[in-house]
Amino acid sequence: MKVSIIVATSLNHAIGKDNQLLWHLPADLKFFKTTTMGCPVVMGRKTFQSIGRTLPGRQNVVITRDKTFNADGQYDLTVVGSIDEALVKLHSEKEVFIIGGGEIYKQSIDSVDTIYITLVHTVIDGDVYFPEIDKAKFDLVWEEKHLADEKNKFDYTFQKFERK
Repeated sequence: MKVSIIVATSLNHAIGKDNQLLWHLPADLKFFKTTTMGCPVVMGRKTFQSIGRTLPGRQNVVITRDKTFNADGQYDLTVVGSIDEALVKLHSEKEVFIIGGGEIYKQSIDSVDTIYITLVHTVIDGDVYFPEIDKAKFDLVWEEKHLADEKNKFDYTFQKFERK
């Protein structure tokens, strides 16, 4: 099983504030959907609650320490207590995506195979940050730069890092 992270981050590594994304970039949302479709997505409880629903076309796994957590009426949702428990449950999958939030990224970055980043070319204040990628452990294998347009307020670059 391949374990990947997918994240959108500013130049100063901010990824969120007040449990919300920091920007609305339709191109990034499309990239996220295209990249993760058909694969399980693993996220923390706060990330799940900020999304407000399960993501269609993907098995959704929520990590929480809250034993009473219940996402009423949500389909394709599995609740687990840790990243390790999530990965054990998903062991037969070809690829699994870690989609946030900050604490889940910190706990998993040292063991993932691939990191997909949408680098948003802005410096912005956040209260959640993505950890620094250790360039001694990961190689940048692909990137695609885009300029801001009428739908996407900021310049951005899609990047893919693979573990060495």
